[in-house]
This record gives sequence, structure tokens and C-alpha cells, in this order.
Amino acid sequence: MNLPKPIKKLIDSFERLPGIGPKTAQRLTFYLLHVPDEMLDEFGQALMNLKKDTITCSVCFNVSETDPCPICADKTRDHSVICVVEQPLDILAIEKIGKYKGVYHVLGGAISPLNNIGPDELNIKPLLDRVQKSIKSESPKVREIILATNPNMEGEATAMFIKNELRKFQISNFKFQISRLGQGLPTGGDLEYADEVTLQRALEGRREY
Repeated sequence: MNLPKPIKKLIDSFERLPGIGPKTAQRLTFYLLHVPDEMLDEFGQALMNLKKDTITCSVCFNVSETDPCPICADKTRDHSVICVVEQPLDILAIEKIGKYKGVYHVLGGAISPLNNIGPDELNIKPLLDRVQKSIKSESPKVREIILATNPNMEGEATAMFIKNELRKFQISNFKFQISRLGQGLPTGGDLEYADEVTLQRALEGRREY
């Protein structure tokens, strides 16, 4: 069956998205083909505004409408505790718990040699600069770094690398805690898919790393 070019083009575009196979791409395309024009216009406008109306926070690298993002700008948060995550979606997962009151740092992924992703491709140096700046400042000095990368091979390798880099800042007259999420998260899983209870237990049971 020779599909019209606009339909084929949209199917191909959907297939490039993660987790979307050929059949799902076809279903989505033909669904949109039959929705009211105003709904389709709204969908198209939302896509156009996705990057135009969002920016990356210069402090934590979260996606936001403002710089700094609302979390970094919130003076009621504990800025001495930094939770290091792989993606902005991980922040959403942790924030749903409603128990964590510190701030975040988004790496933008995990170290993965097979995918040619090394430390230089991630926001690791800005994290180290952030910690060093905090140590030199009067207040608030960093008190704890929570390494909340995913509990899989790439996440563990990333956490280990960051831990080794952070330890260079732990001088004799100033130390801060480096912790890892505790038990409750399944090995090989992703933070964004964990339920709120599991994430809360992992945060509460974090251990020194």
C-alpha cells in the first residue's frame, strides 16, 4: 500500500521517538488524521513551543521556563544537599514523593562507552565546579551529595566516577557526605519508572558511598 507522503512522513517521524515502533507510529498518525482541526492545531502549537518556550537552568541543568529554575531559586530549599540525577524526568519522580527538600543536578545521561558517552559529554564538570564554589563560599556550604543515578551498569559506573572526583574536594578541614540511594530500587531499573513508595524508601535509606 502506497501511503500519501504526508502520512508516511509523520509515521517516520514518530518512529524516531524512543519506544515507538512501526505499528504504534501508524496508529498515532491515523488517530491524528481524524481528530478535529482545532485539536490538531493545538497539538502542533505545543510541539512548536516545546523548545521555544523552555530553557536549561544554568545551575542544575533542569528544563524550565526560567533561569534559574524554580527549585534553584527557592530559598526555602536546602541548598547544602544536592541530588545528582541522570535526566529531568528523575526530578519529577523524586518531587512526587514530597519529602526531599534539597536541590538537584542533572547530568544529562550516564557514562556509556558503548554509546560513546564519556564524562566530558555529561554535566559532571559543572557539578564539580558547583561543589568547589560552594566550598569556597560562606553559605550554604555543600553538606551532602546524593548520587541518584539509575541502579544499572551505566548508572553505577557514573556514580563511581563522580564519587572519585568529589573525594578530591574532601580536604582535612572540610568534609561532606557522599551518599547513594538505598535498597528498594531494582537493579537494572530506571528511576523515572519507580513508584513513590520505593523512591521514598530509597531516599530515606541512602548510604554513605
